[in-house]
Amino acid sequence: MAMKLWNKLKNKNKNIDWFSLVSISITLLVILFIGSAVLAIVLGGFPNFRQTIQSQEVLFALRLSLITSTLSTVLVMIFALPTAYTLTRTQMPCKRICELLIELTLSLPYLLLGLSLLILFSSPPGKWLKSMGFQVVFAPAGIVMAHLLVNLPYAIRMIKTAFSDSDERLEYIARTLGASRFRSFATVLLPLCRTNLISTFILTWARAMGEFGGTLMLVGITRMKTETLPGSIYLSISTGNPQTAMSTAMLMLIISGAAMALSHLTEQMNKHRERKAA
Repeated sequence: MAMKLWNKLKNKNKNIDWFSLVSISITLLVILFIGSAVLAIVLGGFPNFRQTIQSQEVLFALRLSLITSTLSTVLVMIFALPTAYTLTRTQMPCKRICELLIELTLSLPYLLLGLSLLILFSSPPGKWLKSMGFQVVFAPAGIVMAHLLVNLPYAIRMIKTAFSDSDERLEYIARTLGASRFRSFATVLLPLCRTNLISTFILTWARAMGEFGGTLMLVGITRMKTETLPGSIYLSISTGNPQTAMSTAMLMLIISGAAMALSHLTEQMNKHRERKAA
């Protein structure tokens, strides 16, 4: 198959060089590796897929994952938008240090981030919050907090890149015409970055659906209480039920694929609008 593809490409381009050959070979190897992993999930999960998605436990994990991922993603966007604006459009003191601190968490294991939250909410202030009715440790609210800590730096970085690449002169023109900073932000900057913001929301949501390490450390995995889809897979493997685990993994694969397709569709629609406007 690889040789047929190579001969086809060679016939199309007589001047193809050795570097292109190496690049194509490595690409085919990567596709084979990733495709094999995806195929393994599909083949392992398909036989019991219908039975698995009808079980009360998996349906509970799906509902909890959808609710917590959506809520945490909304919170992430609420915090990430003004933070990214501050880092790209203001002269806040020690801005570079703040950027480094935010980006530091991108390289930390999610398990470690969950441990930091566990320490934080087990401290006296955390116990005070619990006494006020805001329980995080070993509670569903902790799932949202874990998602928030894990995904907030990621979303900030993506939105900051989008803001940096936008034309700041348009905002300046809007302000010279009497618009406030907030109005230029809402009516100029956000529309300019609309596609990037939608993609950030979708990708952040998909990451929240698959988050496991931080959640495991902060809330544990209790059946029918703090059991998300990744947690359900972990419990199924731990109890010697790989068939259910693979079927649940296939469900997550379908959800992730749908999210990626929606993100791609949004980008294509935006490109179509830009070509039409031009």
